[in-house]
Amino acid sequence: MKYAFDIFSGEKSTTKTPDCSANRPSAMLQIFASFVVRICGMLGNYFSSLLLIVRSVKIPGARLHTVFGNKPVTGILFMLFTVIFSVPVQSQTLETVRERGFLVCAATGSLDGFSKENEDGVWTGFDVDICRAIAAATLGDPDLVEFRMLAGDGRFAQLQSGEIDVLSRNASWTMSRDTTFDVRYLTTSFFDGQSFMVRQDKGFVSAFELTDISVCVANSSDDLANMRDFFFTNQAVYTELVYEDFQDLVVAYSRGLCDAITAPASFLQAVRRSLPDPGMHRILPEYISKTPFGPTVRYGDEQWADIVRWTIFTLISAEEVGVSSLNLESMLSVRTPAIRRLLGLEEDFGVELDLDPNWMRNVIQAVGNYRELFERHFGPQTGAAMLRGPNALWSQGGLLYAPPVR
Repeated sequence: MKYAFDIFSGEKSTTKTPDCSANRPSAMLQIFASFVVRICGMLGNYFSSLLLIVRSVKIPGARLHTVFGNKPVTGILFMLFTVIFSVPVQSQTLETVRERGFLVCAATGSLDGFSKENEDGVWTGFDVDICRAIAAATLGDPDLVEFRMLAGDGRFAQLQSGEIDVLSRNASWTMSRDTTFDVRYLTTSFFDGQSFMVRQDKGFVSAFELTDISVCVANSSDDLANMRDFFFTNQAVYTELVYEDFQDLVVAYSRGLCDAITAPASFLQAVRRSLPDPGMHRILPEYISKTPFGPTVRYGDEQWADIVRWTIFTLISAEEVGVSSLNLESMLSVRTPAIRRLLGLEEDFGVELDLDPNWMRNVIQAVGNYRELFERHFGPQTGAAMLRGPNALWSQGGLLYAPPVR
């Protein structure tokens, strides 16, 4: 005799459950019986897993017993239908993008180096290239993108409603944002953090050397508290000039009202590029806070989340193995397994994502590897080169790391 268990009390019930292995035919139907036994085993494993799920769901047991009495099997069947029909239907973002014919990608806030619209209405920047990489992966053409700039108070709603497919850069990744708004942060594409920018003639090369200086800081973020904690810990002498928002800092610093400015390094980089002589200003290498940025998608579409996440990993992996947009064609003849897998020459890593077998090759051909992206938008040719710092590969002292393609 087999027993069922009350899914709420955990006590053994005398209710019999079907034993599919009993009374099996021994002659002509032996093959059929074996098949039935295997099916029963599979169902048994499924119901065992279901019990674990049910016990983890906090539902008042008394209410269900009132409806179903003390029939645990009926209760299990009820919970089975509840679990099955309460699972949200996958949003199928990939199919939507293909039917539409282009990707709708957005970022929060226009910022030099990250996302900027020129006089011709063309968007360029690090965030824009992330969007183009996703379009290359899914549609085979990096130019099939509609780029939108969103205000901070509306970014999540438009993502949830399906008006946009992905946010290439959003508010920084925090636990509350990741668990509250029905969106998914996938991985970090840019490690940011609060830093300091000073004039070169001050002679400072490290934030730990800062003392006897005046610092401009915005009161509209955590930057003020972070700065105070940093200087208190290092027992530095300083004068703070507090302003309402970040744009006030630019005016104050450019007019010489303070010796240094503290803000996220990405903002400092944009400020530095806007100054008449960027080379006369230095962004110090130390970060006094953690501010990771990365692509964000709607919650519930795992296939789309995998596609966007592995597009970022493709950029990092390509730099790791030395594949770039410049040497891509020559790399097609190499015998290195890691490179051949990345370029779709060995194994098909597109089938599980419903993508072309060469989708990673398309990404690299469209925007290059991660180093190419970084140098294109933050390199010496911009007139205000930015140190890679934490955005270097893990093998070069940075934090960039991608799981292997295998």
